[in-house]
Amino acid sequence: MTSKVLLSHGSGGVETAELLRKLIFSKVPDELMRVNGGLGIDRPDDSALIPIGRDEFLVVSIDSYTVNPPFFPGGNIGVLAATGSINDVAVMGGVPIAMLDSIVVEEGFPLSDLEVITNSFLEVLRRENVSLIGGDFKVMPKGQLDKIVITTVGIGVTSKPIIDYPREGDKIIVSGYLGDHGAVILMSQIGISTVDQSGKALTSDVRSVAGLMKRLNDKLWPHIHAARDPTRGGLAGVLNDWASISRTVIVVNEALIPVRSSTKYFAGMMGIDPLYLASEGAVVISVSPEYADEAVSIMRESGFENASIIGEVKRSAEYAGIVLIKSVVGGHRILEPPRGELVPRIC
Repeated sequence: MTSKVLLSHGSGGVETAELLRKLIFSKVPDELMRVNGGLGIDRPDDSALIPIGRDEFLVVSIDSYTVNPPFFPGGNIGVLAATGSINDVAVMGGVPIAMLDSIVVEEGFPLSDLEVITNSFLEVLRRENVSLIGGDFKVMPKGQLDKIVITTVGIGVTSKPIIDYPREGDKIIVSGYLGDHGAVILMSQIGISTVDQSGKALTSDVRSVAGLMKRLNDKLWPHIHAARDPTRGGLAGVLNDWASISRTVIVVNEALIPVRSSTKYFAGMMGIDPLYLASEGAVVISVSPEYADEAVSIMRESGFENASIIGEVKRSAEYAGIVLIKSVVGGHRILEPPRGELVPRIC
């Protein structure tokens, strides 16, 4: 491992996992990795589970948002911070009920921009009926922080937790188009218009998936064996995590994965596979095969019209822990876990 912190250490990929194992996970005693009977850093996921009663759990998530630029086509850092933590709670099976926030701003940041950001943040909470129950605000001297950082703690409750562990035979389903947020941020960072060759503007897909996850969980729990929002590391990151956790091989069909032509276009310009780009308004689930069609129907009825079954989970001693993707021309290749820093400060 390098002797200095690199941008890639914050990408959510292989380098992040290695750094966390070295600095934190290897040093925390097993009995302190979770609250008794719950789930914590013993199984790193979008949120932690804390038992609060018989078959009841508190769902808690924390995340810091440092997106650059803080305003982007389709949203801003305020929308992203509120939505991101709501989604992290929701994909664990939680119903989001409350949030805390910590805002750190650089001296000289325009007050009008800060007001737009906080108004956007609060509007998401109002729309999702999530209470703001505490927070913190600080200012750093100019030059000691780049614009603004927002940290949020999302809190929810559930009696139907989704603990990531795909099972052999499961179908892999995505709720819709992938990679839009990552493509938008990438283009914004390098100063290229997000209007594609057809004249259509691409915007971030940032939106809450809490309502969708509640409907899925109400109807299909416990047949949903894993759920994630594919943020840093994109679909490739989610699937590689699942294959590693469950010691299975996950096989997906590239032709069935919904990616907008404009997202493919922009990603292709930069030589990036869109399956590694972040989505901020999508979910990926691993569900029992007999319930897969119903899950897709629920997604489409909930406004996620491009939901699709894209693959399945298989048992293989030879390929355990890897992801295979069937290409549009019929061959197979390994979909590697995310490495390096494709898009710095994406969320």
